[in-house]
Amino acid sequence: MAKGKVGKTVGSLGDYLKEQRQASRLSLRQLAEQAGVSNPYLSQIERGLRKPSAEVLQQIAKALRISAEQLYIRAGIVSPEEVPGAPERSVELAILNDPHLNERQKQSLLDVYASFLALNTTTEKE
Repeated sequence: MAKGKVGKTVGSLGDYLKEQRQASRLSLRQLAEQAGVSNPYLSQIERGLRKPSAEVLQQIAKALRISAEQLYIRAGIVSPEEVPGAPERSVELAILNDPHLNERQKQSLLDVYASFLALNTTTEKE
């Protein structure tokens, strides 16, 4: 299959993007329009046939309302070690890289974790 030609990282990126698109209840056409890319190009990304640029990933992340960093890591543009930030970044990366969780579970955990951090920040300021 042609998917193997671009690489495993891109294939997992495509699977991840498709799951995020479906979770957002967007059609391929809707996401392509919001991200400013063509339907065929987005379809090829989802099937692992194309490796998108960082700029395209940023546009897709914005349309899906997810972190561009997540997409950069999944695409192999940056490694998890290169992502600057506080220790909470390692928690987020551990969740993202856990093979025992599906994408919806990962996003749920990330959302809960972010809400706890926000709550603690608010509480500390008082």
